[in-house]
Amino acid sequence: MKAVGYAQNLPISNPQSLIDLELPEPIPGEHDLLVEVRAISVNPVDVKIRANRAPEPGQTAVIGWDAAGVVRAAGSKVSLFKPGDRVWYAGDLRRPGSNAELQIVDERIVGAMPQSLDFAAAAALPLTTITAWELLFDRLRIPEGHATAGASLLVIGAAGGVGSILVQLARQLTGLTVIGTASRPETRQWVLDLGAHHVIDHSRPLSEELQRIGFEGVEHIASLNQTDRHFDQIVASIKPQGQLALIDDPELIDVRKLKTKSASLHWEFMYTRSMFATPDQIRQHELLNRVARLIDAGTLRSTLNESFGTINAANLRRAHALIESQTARGKIVLEGF
Repeated sequence: MKAVGYAQNLPISNPQSLIDLELPEPIPGEHDLLVEVRAISVNPVDVKIRANRAPEPGQTAVIGWDAAGVVRAAGSKVSLFKPGDRVWYAGDLRRPGSNAELQIVDERIVGAMPQSLDFAAAAALPLTTITAWELLFDRLRIPEGHATAGASLLVIGAAGGVGSILVQLARQLTGLTVIGTASRPETRQWVLDLGAHHVIDHSRPLSEELQRIGFEGVEHIASLNQTDRHFDQIVASIKPQGQLALIDDPELIDVRKLKTKSASLHWEFMYTRSMFATPDQIRQHELLNRVARLIDAGTLRSTLNESFGTINAANLRRAHALIESQTARGKIVLEGF
């Protein structure tokens, strides 16, 4: 089968940083689906692993953790899907990724694809949707419905992949006032179009920007990138007994600064469930199915913004370069081989 992978950690400008491969077809285990990958999207985790996790000498690694496709075969203990089903998923960091014609994935972290989306629009969503959903409802424990009316959520980096779906989830499923951050006119408009009540500029002090729109502080903050750069302003902006959730990998931050406000810190890493085979990993199957229904009902929309063509090394190198620039808006998708 065709695939794209890497043999060593190289800058994305190097033509050997991602290479086209021919690999044997994988064989599914008892709980696995063998999926024909039709479309993929690219995330910061792809960039981090390509740059930092070296394959064994003489070996290659296939990455990619967002896919939409069709089930070709199922393991002996699979009960949730059958061949021919259209599925979407974010995969498992411990297994070969989705930058391949065929991939094996545990059915318990796979969802039924939205009926109203094509493969490209669907592939834009699984990883960021699981991350945003778990951050909002599992980590911050925000209740669905209007119980949170009067409280506010600040989303730092709202125009990126996770921010683009988090803004929608918070606006559509909770009573929170949603404040996103964006620094360019086009990303500001993108965040507003996704449903944010307000957009402020994260290139300026956040506390001053909040005051400009009439907020002395916020109860909840989701910091999705450059947390170390914004940390002092996060501390200044969070209300007493507020909550901060992170997904990025900041340089050292002094969490003691949160003490006087009794503010809590939460980490969200969507691969925790699959990495540790937690008893509740089927929750990711359930939430992907729930989101598919919300998309088909018109409540949520795909965050696909750019298509980079077919799945090959050259196009994936372009996508990785854009992710590394930290100027991407929404999601980058590639489709077909």
